[in-house]
Amino acid sequence: MREEFVLDEVVTVLREDGSADPATDPGLPEDTLVRLYKHLVLTRAVDERLVTLQRQGRIGFHIGSLGEEAAILGSAAALYDDDWLFPCYREFGALLLRGMPLQTYLDNMYGNGRDPVKGRQMPDHYTGRPYRFGSVSSPIGTQITQAVGFSWAAKLRGEKIAASVYFGDGATSSSEFHNGLNFAGVFKTPTVFLCRNNGWAISVPVAQQTASPTFAQKGFAYGVPGVRCDGNDLLAVYKVTRDAVDRARAGGGPTLIELLTHRLSGHSTSDDPKAYRAEAEMQAERARDPLPRLRRHLELRGLWSEAAQRAHTDALEAGLKAAVQSAEAAAAPSVETLFDDVFAARPWHLEEQRAACLAAPRARGHGAH
Repeated sequence: MREEFVLDEVVTVLREDGSADPATDPGLPEDTLVRLYKHLVLTRAVDERLVTLQRQGRIGFHIGSLGEEAAILGSAAALYDDDWLFPCYREFGALLLRGMPLQTYLDNMYGNGRDPVKGRQMPDHYTGRPYRFGSVSSPIGTQITQAVGFSWAAKLRGEKIAASVYFGDGATSSSEFHNGLNFAGVFKTPTVFLCRNNGWAISVPVAQQTASPTFAQKGFAYGVPGVRCDGNDLLAVYKVTRDAVDRARAGGGPTLIELLTHRLSGHSTSDDPKAYRAEAEMQAERARDPLPRLRRHLELRGLWSEAAQRAHTDALEAGLKAAVQSAEAAAAPSVETLFDDVFAARPWHLEEQRAACLAAPRARGHGAH
């Protein structure tokens, strides 16, 4: 293999002692660093609570981001307010960072009457137009071509924005990955491809996913530059993503970023990683947890303390408890919402079906729901 097509360099910022490499440090303001760390802790706390709720039978499903929080929040933070984000299914932390209230997210998890998508999607299939955040969908890789199409439309309109899209290492074997990269390379769309390489596509290891030494180098075939970074180093993730976003917004075209990270739990609450992963491997990955890495950096700079940690986690616990109670007390979506959001204006035949549905008898005890 030709040397120029092998990417060995991995961008890092944070050192073992918590200090930052001045050659790669993006130089984020102190208040931004603290805010991002607080969101890391929030994301982890929400993850753990939702797993507990699923095990108790109070929600149906959860797919979390345990161990991948820095890869998600560092890249989301690097976007500008008018950029768009197309998620895979682990990016609820990015949605909260972009402004969705915690209560709204939990309403979505319960599918209650306040859920923005009216209970129609399975849990963790969130979206939010006000936050410039596309919808999660289950088919593998479909969000890739959606993001490319969106960014192509923005370019045609002369809008100086970028669209970022998240996907796992498994999605690089999908046709959507190849279609998206090829189109983006040909038409120089302002797209930032964010490949979270956590080593596993559910139970399929990377070694059985590709023969390429890296995922980032796959972009070369399509004329898309690639870069690799330590996905558990939030500052490194921010740097490479912001560089790619700036390049895209300036008309330089797409970038493929490989975020090297680790999945510290199962693929979802329906998966048991002990069936295919050795405990020793999991233990080694826990030692590279992104949360303590950023915390060491903050403490070294005098921006965080044990007292601050306790105060933050106590506030999170109280907020989560109240939000869960509120979501569970909320009414279910009403039957009439089945006919909303299908068309911009309901056609006559849908009006007829709606009227017939609302006039039909309800099952005893269900009222109008």
